[in-house]
Amino acid sequence: MNVKVENVEKNVVQLDIEVDAAKFESGMQKSFLKNAGRFSIPGFRKGKAPRKMIERYYGEQVLYEDAINFICPEAYDEAVAQNGIFPVDRPEIDIKQIGEGQNLIFTAKVAVKPEVEIGEYKGIEVGKIEVHITDEDVENELAKIAEKNARMVSVEDRPIQNGDTATINFEGFVDEEAFEGGKGEDYPLVIGSGQFIPGFEEQLVGLEAGAHAEVNVSFPEDYQSAELAGKAAVFKVDIKEIKLKELPALDDEFAKDVSEFDTLSEYKASLREKLTHEAKHKAEHETEDAIVNKVVENAVVDIPRPMIEKRIDSMIYDFDMRLRYQGLDMERYMQMMGMDSDTFRQQFSKRAEGEVKSQLVIEKIGAIEGIATGEEEVDEEIKKMAEGYKQSEEEFKKHLGQDDIEYIKRNLVMKKTVDFLVENAKIV
Repeated sequence: MNVKVENVEKNVVQLDIEVDAAKFESGMQKSFLKNAGRFSIPGFRKGKAPRKMIERYYGEQVLYEDAINFICPEAYDEAVAQNGIFPVDRPEIDIKQIGEGQNLIFTAKVAVKPEVEIGEYKGIEVGKIEVHITDEDVENELAKIAEKNARMVSVEDRPIQNGDTATINFEGFVDEEAFEGGKGEDYPLVIGSGQFIPGFEEQLVGLEAGAHAEVNVSFPEDYQSAELAGKAAVFKVDIKEIKLKELPALDDEFAKDVSEFDTLSEYKASLREKLTHEAKHKAEHETEDAIVNKVVENAVVDIPRPMIEKRIDSMIYDFDMRLRYQGLDMERYMQMMGMDSDTFRQQFSKRAEGEVKSQLVIEKIGAIEGIATGEEEVDEEIKKMAEGYKQSEEEFKKHLGQDDIEYIKRNLVMKKTVDFLVENAKIV
């Protein structure tokens, strides 16, 4: 196989690949064996005609497509590996010569990993993040825990007040016509939370359980549904129940209920320790980010668009998974936000470009510094991942392919490179 490599654009190469006739013939034979059952030739049972008869009757071109599919990917992969090329997208294949007894000649045009021009990356100066947990921080954390352990108590001796949770049935009308999405039953609405249209919750204050009311509001001009934006609406509302959040007393009994400590004082000390640990961990990450950001800013790289698009695809996939956990899907979300798919993708573009650049820069520095990872480190990482998925190491490894192992290795090298940058930075 002969290969010629040419830079046709910035970060785009063209490979001129020539596969010898014997190799092409093997692809044609594979194509024949795959497709023989499709052809009907007079005088032969279907699928029993010899290849020469099929080529004479239909033309040898009938076998080209699958022959190309058998030969070109393998030849392309071999050419890429031989020439140390790192594609970042699928190649554009163009057949230049094909036919019986001839070498198969084709071109493969593909975007490749860009060169990175590294700037200063040692001795990067960043400010030290001081960690100090105050009594107020501890009290605020304690209040959050009390909030989580609050109980809802039915209110029967007074009307709705701000902060209450009113269980309501409601139906909305515009021009006396019910509209889609404007109806709910047994809906728990926290008064003052701003969940509903401006003006809705305020009109429920002062109503008692069992009351019926007509709430008059107007949809905002920028409301997500264009059909309703700016229109006046009437909601018919039935108040079914009023509940009040009752917070527990912050005393020793509370500490015993929510922790392993016997006194509130001991529990507060534990919370201070936990908050300090979390704050230090956050400070470490923020310091890392500050160093990496400066290193990336000092580098120059022209990123091929396919790399950014792939990262956007990955981001959207993760976003979609989070939506599904919340009972939504992408189509419904975009309708709610008034976006089309292009607008939705565009909002990820800048972040995706930044992440790709960071990855390329860190990879380059890792290569310059000869940062690598050993098998023991990989095994230890796999063990941690298995524990995270609550599987045995042996069971987890069964699901890992070679690509997965390489991905783990790359991530470990990236982490070690970031550690190297932090170790060589000036934190003042």
